[in-house]
Amino acid sequence: MAACELYAQYARVWLPDARDVWKSAELTKDYRPGDLKLSVQLEDGTEVEHKIDPRTNNLPPLRNPNILVGENDLTALSYLHEPAVLHNLKVRFIDSKLIYTYCGIVLVAINPYESLPIYEADIINAYSGQNMGDMDPHIFAVAEEAYKQMARDERNQSIIVSGESGAGKTVSAKYAMRYFATVSCSSSEASVEERVLASNPIMEALGNAKTTRNDNSSRFGKYIEIGFDQKHCIIGANMRTYLLEKSRVVFQADEERNYHIFYQLCASSHLPEFKAFKLGCADDFHYTNQGQSPVIAGVDDAKDMCNTRRAFSMLGIGESDQMAIYQIIAAILHLSNVEVKDQSAERSSISPENAHLVVFCELMGVPCEEMAHWLCHRKLKTTTETFVKPVSKINAVNGRDALAKHIYARVFSWIVCSVNNALKSAAKQSSFIGVLDIYGFETFDVNSFEQFCINYANEKLQQQFNLHVFKLEQEEYLREEISWTLIDFADNQPCIDLIEAKLGVLDLLDEECKMPKGSDDTWAQKLYNTLLKQNAHFDKPRMSNRAFIVHHFADKVEYQCDGFLEKNKDTVNEEQINVLKKSKVDWLLKLFEDDEKATSSRNTRASVTGRAGQSQRDNKKTVGLQFRQSLHLLMDTLNATTPHYVRCIKPNDNKSPFIMDPVRAVQQLRACGILETIRISAAGFPSRWTYQEFFSRYRVLMKQKDVFHDGKQTCKNLLEKLVKNQHLYQFGKNKIFFRAGLVAYLEKLRSDKLRMACVRIQKTIRCWLARKKYLRMRECAITIQRHVRGHQARCYVMFLQRTRAAVIIQRNLRMWVTRTRYQQLRSAAIAIQCFLRAYMARKQYYKLVFERKAVVIQKWIKGWQARAHYKRTMAAIVLLQSCVRRMKAKKELKNLKVEARSVERIKKLNVGMENKIMQLQHKINEQHKDNRELSERLNFMEKSQTTEREKQNREIENLRRSEQEAKTKAAALPSLLEQLSFLQHELENTRKEKEDLEEHTKVYKEQTQQVVDDLNMKNSLLNSEKDELNKQILEQAVQLQDIRTNVEDAKQMEKDLTEERYRYQALLSEHLHLEERHRDAEEEMNLCNSSSKSTHKRTDSNFSSNSSEFSHSLGSTEGEDSAIHIEDETQATVDLPVLLKLQRKVKELEQDKQSLWQQLENREEAQQEKAKEVEEQRTVGRAELDLETLKWQELDSENKKLKQNLNELRKSLTNESSEFAPPTAGSLPYNILLEQLSSSNDELEMRKEEVLLLRSHMVRQEALKHKDSVLGEGLKLDLGEIPSFPDVDRSTNIHTLNEDGELWLAYEGLKETNRILECQMQEQKRATDEENRKLLDEVNKFKAEKEQQQKLLTQSLLLPEDARIEASLKHEMTRLTSENLELMVQQEQQEETIRKLKKQLKVHIKKLEDLEASAQQKYKAPVTTSPGRAVNITRKEKEYRGMLEYREGDETRLVKKLVTDLKPRGVAVSFIPGLPAYIIFMCVRYADNVNDDQRVSTLLNSTISGIKGVIKKRGIDFEVVSFWLANTCRLMHCLKQYSGDEAFTTHNTAKQNEHCLANFELSEYQKVFGDLAIQIYRQLIKCMEDLLQPLIVASMLEHETIQGVLGSKPTGLRKRSTSSPEQAVTVEVLLQRLGAFHTTMSQHGLDLDLIKQLFKQLFYVICAVTLNHLLLRKDMCSWSKGLQIRYNVWHLEEWLVERELSDCGAKETLEPLIQAAQLLQIKKKTEADAQIICTMCTALTTAQIVKVLTLYTPVIEFEERVSTTFITTIKNLLKDRVESTTLMMDAKKIFSITLPFSPSCVALETIQIPASLNMGFVTRI
Repeated sequence: MAACELYAQYARVWLPDARDVWKSAELTKDYRPGDLKLSVQLEDGTEVEHKIDPRTNNLPPLRNPNILVGENDLTALSYLHEPAVLHNLKVRFIDSKLIYTYCGIVLVAINPYESLPIYEADIINAYSGQNMGDMDPHIFAVAEEAYKQMARDERNQSIIVSGESGAGKTVSAKYAMRYFATVSCSSSEASVEERVLASNPIMEALGNAKTTRNDNSSRFGKYIEIGFDQKHCIIGANMRTYLLEKSRVVFQADEERNYHIFYQLCASSHLPEFKAFKLGCADDFHYTNQGQSPVIAGVDDAKDMCNTRRAFSMLGIGESDQMAIYQIIAAILHLSNVEVKDQSAERSSISPENAHLVVFCELMGVPCEEMAHWLCHRKLKTTTETFVKPVSKINAVNGRDALAKHIYARVFSWIVCSVNNALKSAAKQSSFIGVLDIYGFETFDVNSFEQFCINYANEKLQQQFNLHVFKLEQEEYLREEISWTLIDFADNQPCIDLIEAKLGVLDLLDEECKMPKGSDDTWAQKLYNTLLKQNAHFDKPRMSNRAFIVHHFADKVEYQCDGFLEKNKDTVNEEQINVLKKSKVDWLLKLFEDDEKATSSRNTRASVTGRAGQSQRDNKKTVGLQFRQSLHLLMDTLNATTPHYVRCIKPNDNKSPFIMDPVRAVQQLRACGILETIRISAAGFPSRWTYQEFFSRYRVLMKQKDVFHDGKQTCKNLLEKLVKNQHLYQFGKNKIFFRAGLVAYLEKLRSDKLRMACVRIQKTIRCWLARKKYLRMRECAITIQRHVRGHQARCYVMFLQRTRAAVIIQRNLRMWVTRTRYQQLRSAAIAIQCFLRAYMARKQYYKLVFERKAVVIQKWIKGWQARAHYKRTMAAIVLLQSCVRRMKAKKELKNLKVEARSVERIKKLNVGMENKIMQLQHKINEQHKDNRELSERLNFMEKSQTTEREKQNREIENLRRSEQEAKTKAAALPSLLEQLSFLQHELENTRKEKEDLEEHTKVYKEQTQQVVDDLNMKNSLLNSEKDELNKQILEQAVQLQDIRTNVEDAKQMEKDLTEERYRYQALLSEHLHLEERHRDAEEEMNLCNSSSKSTHKRTDSNFSSNSSEFSHSLGSTEGEDSAIHIEDETQATVDLPVLLKLQRKVKELEQDKQSLWQQLENREEAQQEKAKEVEEQRTVGRAELDLETLKWQELDSENKKLKQNLNELRKSLTNESSEFAPPTAGSLPYNILLEQLSSSNDELEMRKEEVLLLRSHMVRQEALKHKDSVLGEGLKLDLGEIPSFPDVDRSTNIHTLNEDGELWLAYEGLKETNRILECQMQEQKRATDEENRKLLDEVNKFKAEKEQQQKLLTQSLLLPEDARIEASLKHEMTRLTSENLELMVQQEQQEETIRKLKKQLKVHIKKLEDLEASAQQKYKAPVTTSPGRAVNITRKEKEYRGMLEYREGDETRLVKKLVTDLKPRGVAVSFIPGLPAYIIFMCVRYADNVNDDQRVSTLLNSTISGIKGVIKKRGIDFEVVSFWLANTCRLMHCLKQYSGDEAFTTHNTAKQNEHCLANFELSEYQKVFGDLAIQIYRQLIKCMEDLLQPLIVASMLEHETIQGVLGSKPTGLRKRSTSSPEQAVTVEVLLQRLGAFHTTMSQHGLDLDLIKQLFKQLFYVICAVTLNHLLLRKDMCSWSKGLQIRYNVWHLEEWLVERELSDCGAKETLEPLIQAAQLLQIKKKTEADAQIICTMCTALTTAQIVKVLTLYTPVIEFEERVSTTFITTIKNLLKDRVESTTLMMDAKKIFSITLPFSPSCVALETIQIPASLNMGFVTRI
């Protein structure tokens, strides 16, 4: 392909950009070779010209087709380069919210800075067992691949997680470890995972800190090895750490923090246990306040401290060790505040009284003076002398910091060792999976020794990664046998040699550290002199002599030499360490044990050489050397394993969710080697297709004649035809390999071909549509013309008709108009005359009225004027009088005052003054009262006068107006007078008419009133009916509300019951699982014991042990079998303290229980013995009574026969109409008949005597029987008082029958009988009275309740509606509670009574059986044979009783034949369903019949144990589990059906009711068998799920009905696992498997309800698994796949209809899958579409809907992706929906099971035992 073909017009390219790194553009002109510019248009419409370098002629990289954008694997891209990788990651991360992407063998993980629901247990289960290319990229997929390869290849694996700080390395490693713990089959994986995860809070607290890039940055590297055993189960773990950043302990940059543990300890300083540490705020200490950022947003240090302490405890680190750790860390904080004073340039000092130094020494347990001395001094040793030299302040501070770093490093190392000890396992490790969480490539503004070591480690890892990628690439080419050339890749070995080789950077650094006066400057000069011109990867900065530059694989980094030597030496004053070794803190001494050992070994070697100081300096390893050695060890470990790579990317520095900074992303992609992987892939053949995939994808480019049977040859021919350059592709054995860009070219050809085909199809269809439209329009035009012409003709005829009709109409209309106008004029003239005359008459009338009113007004006005004048005169007179009287009163008052001054006058006046005062007061009061009345009257008069005045004023005004009108109308008086006569006449007529109208009106009013009354009556009736209806409506509303409430309560109760049943069944399954594990443990212990003891022989005790479990659960009192004792003895020898304690406790409880039951039985036996003695005394009399009764019945029956014969004989003799005449008197027959008659009479008399005698005996025996009873308390019968019969004088008239005194005895017996009857009547009367009393009590109770109800009703009516409802509810609750309590008490009493009666019934039945047996032996009559003719005796057919007799002890053989050794397939096909259950129940009936509870218990327990054993051993066999589920349910139903309970016996026949159990009540065993059925049901579901699991995804999602029609996209390096068309799993295969399940269960006789529940569960599993895989597979979310899913679901629904299972609820379980398929196919653009989706997808959660829309991927070019705006609209519409936030469906969910009773119609007596079962030891009865 030439460049001109690719760089044609409309081709899209990538252009460099400063802000976005790369920007997309489209060519506006074709490129031609030699052009120096490309004319392009940017996405925003800007047109630019891109210059091409004429020297290199490098064109801008091409952009991939849209269909390839967003691929799971970057290697699937046709154009592999940096902009394609960046754009693909950006589309997946921002648009699709997908954080994982494959890049060949590397998983790229971008930190979302947001919690995502993609790590639940359901997703772990979904990825478990799947191939890596089958699912969307995920950390679980990488973990599964590592786990699978470890199990398959028996080779250790490694997962290398790298990335820069804040990229999410630790989280990825944690999720990988969680996956291993979940999928491994270990029984202790939870504890191992918890311990491994518990190490995370500890390591984060001591090894993580806040940096400018990450709030929780790991400042060390770690490699965790998770160990597995032979069964690939987790058994332990081990951790290795690398390069802890110790310098952070003493220094932090701005906006950074020290390690978290310091701040956690300060935040918890208020706790009592930390008071002794004397800590405070973190700002108070130098080591924690340098960064000026002591608080992290959203982090609670005190809470994290609690988590750290909890993790310490979980890992087994004791409280004392924890407190010692905290104590030393607190001491480091105090050490940071120790102040060093400067005494001179070379001398410094620390005051021993320094508060922080004192606290430091107290916490460390060292002397304060000695520590203060050695902090400011150091010891120098020579060969002959030792000097103590003071140090400067700077050196003292550095020494203090070095001591703090050394102590912290020791604490960190000890904690790592403790964690490893806690994670260590005693079991043998078979293999391991290592998880490496290590720092990524780092470059800062100032890079020091730590960054150098980190980048050195990344160089080594990158080299290993490149070699591995190259190796895999070449292996693929060799495997496919294609010709290839060596791929050139960037080898970073020179850079590694620069660092670690001889005379490299580290070597020169170690050499400089050994120099006595070595410094960073001299070391830098050595680097320049040695490496500057010899190594291309080393460079010197232009402006600095204290730095150097290393060209790493990712970028060049400038390192500052300051501090390199000091950090590499990591020296600490030995005298300070010696002081610490003298500490009184024991735990502190543990930290320096290794130092002592190393020092002693060095001293030993030094004593040999004689140079102690020099040897110590030489032998002490530098930090660089240690790191290099540990790194080499790590690389050896990684090279010995199969590596898996996870590269974590930090999308932005602001920690914003789902926002990517392209510049930062490209930097990390270059640094982590992703682009190098892409470059290696692009250098070879990055695109690889199988021949089948290539044929399916590019079949459209072929013609039919080019398709051969050989698919490979077809593909070769097509490629050779389309691509002329054969170097661009290679044909392998199974795949076709393409160079970069060729797939894009093929996609372009395919797209062009499809576009041309679409155009051709559109052209043809449009031509057909246009022609069809033309023909239709032509036909329509002809039809329209025909109808129009006909319409025109009809219209013309109609026009003629209308013209003629119009003439006639006009003539008549004109005549009518003229006549109408004349009549109107005439009537108008008459009306005018009439109204004019009326007007004149009214005017005359008004004038007369006006004059009359004027006279009246004048009269009133003159009267008013006279009255007003009179009132004014009277007022003046009164006023004058008042003035005169006032003057007189004043004079008199003055005289009175003069007189009042004299004493004499006062005395005179005082006489009678009091009375006068009282009288005057009374008068004053009366006058006041009169004054008030007068004032009121005056006011009233004034008001009335005012109103009258106003009224008169108005009348005057009216009169004035009337006068004016009269003057104006006076002119019209003459004309009005003429009309007056006419109006008077009209007035008379009007008066008459008025009278008539009044009469009519009166009648009408009466009628109307009557109608109104009727309507009112009806209205009242309707109102009453309305009120009644309203009341009924309210009552019905209340009832309806009650019904709704009851229905809701019922639904809620049903829901609660279902949930409770589900929880119970889950607990039951867990309990049974624990039981199985317990039994497995017992068997293993027994096996161990048997192997340890050669003389010990193990017996088969499974049945007995299991039976003991159920016998204990049922409360059985029988002892255990001998096998149980053997097992218990065996278990006692095992050294398991917990198990022994539990066993001892169980035995003690069982002994107590057995002793209590024994005491209870002893008491019952004693009571039974007493009752037996009493019964024995009555037995003889009862036996005689029964015998006499039998005799009497025989005699009575014979007597009746004789009477009947006699009557027949008499009738025959007296019958004259008979055929034979009667014999005559005296004849021989007559005499014979007389003799027979007399003998019959004699015999009859004898029988009468015997009957009387027997009756008397019966009365006597009855009296004896009732003598001791309640009814016979008052009965006194003394048989000794009866006189002897010979001595009694009897009358001679008595019949001879009374010779022996029988009549007298009968008389006495009748008297006794009367007494007994009287006693019975009295007892009955007492019972009746008691019953009446109870009824009266109940009536009184009901009355009281009624009164209370009325009272409450009255009170509630006074309350508001809400309070009324609440009060009624409270009352109802109180009533129901009291009734429930009463019913519970009654139930308890009835149960107690029933239990007592059952016991008495069992005792009486047993005694009755004994009596019957003894009576039969005693009174058995001998069989006598009389000679006579021979009689043929026919044998009756045996009538079986539905029992099987077996010997005691044959239970084991029975269970072995029916359960253990039985093959279900033969039984299910040949015999009736449920045969083993019927046989076992028939044996149970026999044990019940012989009343042997030991047999019943042993048989049922053995059966349960046998079934459990079979399910345990063969639980994966579907037929076995189905067979025993059917038989277990059948046995449970038989126990219910024949229990005698009325709820179950109603379904039985009469014969079946006869077979009910008689002696034992086995309801507890019914429950046990129900629990066993639930266990087997769950096992059956698991078995069926295991069989269906491999088929579900392949048939429902992956298989395409017609290959190639629905389309498939190119995949990358990790291809999906595919199968050939012959081995393809289709939906028909799935239906066949379901059909096999249904057929087998039907043959086994499984209940239909259970079958329906099973298939409901299976269809739910199919839906859940399919939907979960759909949500995890981006390649499956397309329109065509939705069509395929709906087609497959339709097949499943049709299958349900065919099997008559459509009502089982299975269809409803498929609803989420159906809605997901519809969601893939529905239109997804507008807001209306969003509304439709929200309405349609009710069974999907919001997370699932958004996930499907996000993953929607076009398969062909004509589809479009779902826009982010549309997804946001969906989220806004669904934000109020209340639902679960989980993404996946719970595929492990099991619906609660119900076991409805299903009676059997099989008669037990008809069941025969097949000979093939070899059960000759049982016999049918």
